[in-house]
Amino acid sequence: MHPTGTLRGIAAMLLACAFFACLDALLKHLAGHYPPVQVMALRGLTALPLVCAYVAWRREAGSVFKRGLRWRLHLLRVMLNMAMLVLFVFGLKSLGLAQAYTLSFIAPLLMVLIAVPMLGERVQPRHWIAIGLGFVGVVVALRPDQEAFLTIGAISVLAGAACYALSNMLGRLISRTESSAALVFWTTAGMAVGGLLLSAPGWVAVQAEHAAVLAGLAVSGFLGQLLIAEAFRHGQAAAIAPFEYSALAWGILLDWMFWQATPDAWTLGGGALIIASGLWLARSEAPRSMLQQKRT
Repeated sequence: MHPTGTLRGIAAMLLACAFFACLDALLKHLAGHYPPVQVMALRGLTALPLVCAYVAWRREAGSVFKRGLRWRLHLLRVMLNMAMLVLFVFGLKSLGLAQAYTLSFIAPLLMVLIAVPMLGERVQPRHWIAIGLGFVGVVVALRPDQEAFLTIGAISVLAGAACYALSNMLGRLISRTESSAALVFWTTAGMAVGGLLLSAPGWVAVQAEHAAVLAGLAVSGFLGQLLIAEAFRHGQAAAIAPFEYSALAWGILLDWMFWQATPDAWTLGGGALIIASGLWLARSEAPRSMLQQKRT
């Protein structure tokens, strides 16, 4: 992989994390006005027009609507993504962005565990050490005292991280036979339609003053998705993925700017352990990724 390509991938990942942090800040704002299921529906509904326009512009409608789509896997992935977003939004009602990000960083470690039964991958001893270190970080971030340990918000974010990890593993399975455009379109469409149906009984009228927030929701989420794809297209995955942890810095900044909140020592200490474990995993996978590239 050419160094210039890797640098371009890193820049794209950093920008993607910035856009996703803005997206999550907007979700947190909406969570104070609407039920979590409706917020999830609004996320899908606002993103769908842009996704459709992108598919049409790339002329990939044939791959999106082709015969032989793995509908059961798509449906399961949609359900997991819906659950993930509802749980994350619910957690944001009581947690700051930095706290939520710290706990959600357990997802890459969970993916290593899930890949064993789902994809038949082997977990090396160093991976088990990194996973153990990451779980210790989660315990530290949860503030190990009787009053604050395992709050409802923290449990929701952790459960959402598990759904996210499962969704990503299903995405890897589906992508073996189907395009990225099909993955993005059916996930977004399923979230929009499913979210609308689930939230309809308790739908709260959307306030006109939130029009700009909804527009920001659509644009930030869409640009974040494009930049993530751009990042991994130009750079080696093992070199690019660790920069996803820059989201924590954006979370701290946005918490301070909009909610005058700062993470405590437990959150920062736990986050440091989780990030260290993730970086160790990425570093240990780098030689294998380079070897695979040389063989292809």
